[in-house]
Amino acid sequence: MSRPSGYEWTVRDKQVVISHHGVEAAVLRGERAHQFVREAEKGDQQLLMARVAEGTYKAPGERRSGPKPRPRGRR
Repeated sequence: MSRPSGYEWTVRDKQVVISHHGVEAAVLRGERAHQFVREAEKGDQQLLMARVAEGTYKAPGERRSGPKPRPRGRR
């Protein structure tokens, strides 16, 4: 497995905004944002941001799961 890269984070209006290659991937608020900043100062920021954004971010070409269209029968 390759090491995550391309993540950036900024603080905006008491929120931490995590982006991946310029696309907003996650927004953290409140205690979760404070905890993120504390952890980011201590460890591997790229790995931390990838872990936080996991599940909330889909690359532009990636499929999103959801309800499938139902086939309509003849009436």
